[in-house]
Amino acid sequence: MLRYTLMRLGVFAGCLLAVWGLVYAGVLPRGLGDSNGMWIVLLALVVSAPISFVVLRAERDRASVSVVQRVDRMKANLEANRTQEDEAVDAAEAQARSTSSTQSQPS
Repeated sequence: MLRYTLMRLGVFAGCLLAVWGLVYAGVLPRGLGDSNGMWIVLLALVVSAPISFVVLRAERDRASVSVVQRVDRMKANLEANRTQEDEAVDAAEAQARSTSSTQSQPS
């Protein structure tokens, strides 16, 4: 997951440099008033999103498999804990019934 995130940031950084160069060269508009920095960042985000979607497809699939495995492990652990709790409750109830039945019988 970290690898995918770093690769995504790398694509964004490359797009940011490219957009900044194009704005500095006058190929793209500079924005309105003092919005030049925000314009460059937003344009880089818009450009990097589809590039990341296409170029990082394999890495995104690997990251999603990792996330699914982690979620499945957590679900299994929760179910195991829930089963242990149910067994403990059942044992306590059985013990309480056996104690109450021995106490209620006259000697």
